[in-house]
Amino acid sequence: MMISKTENEDFGAGEGGLSGALLQRPRRIVIVGGGFGGLACASALGGAKVNVTMVDRRNHNLFQPLLYQVATAILSPASISEPLRRTLGRHNNIHVVMAEVTGIDTVRKAVIAEDGAPIEYDTLVIATGSKDNYFGNDTWREFAPGLKSNRDARLIRERLLTLFERAELAENPEERRACLTSVIIGGGPTGVELAGAIAELGRFLIPRDFKNISIDELRIVLLEAAPGILSGFDKSLSDYAQKTLEKKGVEVRVNTPVEAIEDGGVTAGGERFETCCTIWGAGVKATPVAEWLGLEAGRGGRVPVEGDLSVKGLSDIYIVGDAALALDENGKPFPALAQVAKQQGRYLGKKLRAERHSRSRSDEPFRFKNRGITAVIGRNAAIFEAGRLKLTGRTAWFLWAIVHVLLLVNFEKRFLVSTQWMWTFFTKQRNARLIDERS
Repeated sequence: MMISKTENEDFGAGEGGLSGALLQRPRRIVIVGGGFGGLACASALGGAKVNVTMVDRRNHNLFQPLLYQVATAILSPASISEPLRRTLGRHNNIHVVMAEVTGIDTVRKAVIAEDGAPIEYDTLVIATGSKDNYFGNDTWREFAPGLKSNRDARLIRERLLTLFERAELAENPEERRACLTSVIIGGGPTGVELAGAIAELGRFLIPRDFKNISIDELRIVLLEAAPGILSGFDKSLSDYAQKTLEKKGVEVRVNTPVEAIEDGGVTAGGERFETCCTIWGAGVKATPVAEWLGLEAGRGGRVPVEGDLSVKGLSDIYIVGDAALALDENGKPFPALAQVAKQQGRYLGKKLRAERHSRSRSDEPFRFKNRGITAVIGRNAAIFEAGRLKLTGRTAWFLWAIVHVLLLVNFEKRFLVSTQWMWTFFTKQRNARLIDERS
């Protein structure tokens, strides 16, 4: 077998000859999903002796934990999004493909895309995350959008701002009341953060910019089917969050399952809430990875994985992030958090890189280092929990800000977001308050 000079240089062969490992073509690693896990894995493989293909239906990485701030006019979409080609373009061994994945052929070892030829792989990494879970009531999606993309955030922002404008002009008290009522379904971090942000949006916006409506007419209702909000946190922190929301004027209704959602209203706990703005934040489920692989899904649609994040029974397939049902040393599933996905992606990228260079498989399982969980309720109000450490108020709020800034993809985004936060904090102004004209 002969090898060209270019191939010889690509594999870094010395004058003493080529080993069998260097004679083979570079391994093809396909990563589906450019979120926290996929991007961390790709970055760890940058410059390695492998060919990496990143496939995502969007052309950008999105910082989902701050989407609620886009929805409430604090940040613009560009502040929390970064083109994947810009992030990964410096690595010559990484190719970015914008495509909608519809399936996986595990026999042929190829990713099936909606448009274009199948993308063949030697190793497949799936990092497609999660989507909104309407628990079998998918017709509710039309009236209660979730918050998983920039498009969702812009839709909610436009709806909120447009309803303020409609309320300003409304002569009918019932119409004005419905325009100024927002119902958020789900008492997890997304719902809590949205409720607090909408309350502050109205409190700072209405008195200054509107003449015919009053802040007293603003109504925000947070519905939760469970006995309390923020169930993943210590009860003392959850209680603090609920009391803080109520001080901001948010009606927190626990033990109130939703029964119906339709145009103009929500029925929950036997009560009807007339509203023109309903937002879904009641749960998520994994993207259809189990269906793609022909496997039985676990809890939340997630696919069970081994300690090294590989899929049992399927050669060279790994899953990271929200789509993976990975267990810790105590047999408990890792939570669907950005820090988990990022650490899993970095672990897997380093593992695949090491295996390529050393030609031996690493048996060291993934271990999660919990940096703490946090949720913000509003200005100077947040909760933070890390083991026995439990913080509330301004200190937790600063920690929340630091954690989220550090998780952003690069220095530019950290600077932009920090600057906009400081401007909003001191001026109480929301600059991303744009409503597009209707055609």
